[in-house]
Amino acid sequence: MRLLERVENSVLWILSENIDISKNLKKEATLRNIDFNRIVFAERIKMNEHLARQKVADLFIDTFPYTGHTTVSDALWVGLPVLTRIGKSFASRVSASLLNAIGLSALATNSEKEYEDLAIELATNSAKLKEIKNKLKNNRNTKPLFNTQIFARNIEKAYSLMYERYLKNLPLDNIEIS
Repeated sequence: MRLLERVENSVLWILSENIDISKNLKKEATLRNIDFNRIVFAERIKMNEHLARQKVADLFIDTFPYTGHTTVSDALWVGLPVLTRIGKSFASRVSASLLNAIGLSALATNSEKEYEDLAIELATNSAKLKEIKNKLKNNRNTKPLFNTQIFARNIEKAYSLMYERYLKNLPLDNIEIS
């Protein structure tokens, strides 16, 4: 809601077929003097239609602490930039990993404030958003995320590093492959 408050004429487009979620979000918007019609509730549709409709969005704002998985991959595939916040658990790091694999790690933020500030910047700076969309388009076929050969090599490296750490009896740690 804070993003809707701070970005005039913005809308929140959310997949929801749950009437209680819809009611609660509309109620919260009204309490904050936000026109609840700025919250658009999308229904589930066929995959090709879902991918097509994502192309008209400007920015995918990810959830926290459970970030998107397939939904983020779908968004990136169609050229929709994703903004996420990194957490400590696997479930809160997936989107950041996907962004890293497509060369857009700058869209993975480390705090709520950083997340909101970047969302506002991207929502109000069309030139910067266009630059990111162009980078996403250019990186789609050259970065590991959608390039199976590079992805396979990188995951093999990760498995090797994990096994080496296991053999050395090292504690769990993040592994970053570049």
